[in-house]
Amino acid sequence: MGPLPRTVELFYDVLSPYSWLGFEILCRYKNLWNIHLQLRPSLIAGIMKDSGNKPPALLSRKAQYLMGDIKLLREHMQVPLQFPKDFFSVILEKGSLSAMRFLTAVNTENPEMLEKVSRELWMRVWNRDEDITDPQSLLAAAEKAGMSTQQARGLLEKISTPQVKNKLRETTEAACKYGAFGLPVTVAHLDGHTHMLFGSDRMELLAHLLGEKWMGPVPPAVNAKL
Repeated sequence: MGPLPRTVELFYDVLSPYSWLGFEILCRYKNLWNIHLQLRPSLIAGIMKDSGNKPPALLSRKAQYLMGDIKLLREHMQVPLQFPKDFFSVILEKGSLSAMRFLTAVNTENPEMLEKVSRELWMRVWNRDEDITDPQSLLAAAEKAGMSTQQARGLLEKISTPQVKNKLRETTEAACKYGAFGLPVTVAHLDGHTHMLFGSDRMELLAHLLGEKWMGPVPPAVNAKL
């Protein structure tokens, strides 16, 4: 019997394109490394407020850099990112509160569906330039991920309950306590210690901490399927 899997938490928000990159990489490696991956839907707006940080899009030079950076990362990491046409409206006005509450409900009631529903929400906003704030769009994402209409509607009804609101708040606060100032944040629990890594470009360092082999953002076993 081998060593027990190490717990790795991924705090993410579907409003963050970098969260999608980190999410896909960890999902590709979760069965290749000896880890137990815990997906933790969080609210990036709450983390920004708590840390005093600001979205990169608010700074013109960062916003300009972001465009080219995402294009290169899309190719390198093989994640189908496309910028929404009305980028500022999506990021700064619409936000992701309803979407992250919905994912919190999914994680609570049907955790086995969390990966697929999260990916579908990213596909909506960061690939097809579709809405993620309207209840019908949340239902569409859940159904495309494989949920029944009845199941998805049941979860949607719970996003305004105190239980779901409090759970999302608690998860966001947990990320802040680890030192988060943006997303994604990966937290590795090793030998009684926690290691917080920010961003989607620290997975090689995560492999080093875990004592696992890093084979690039698209490991051979996954690349053969793409």
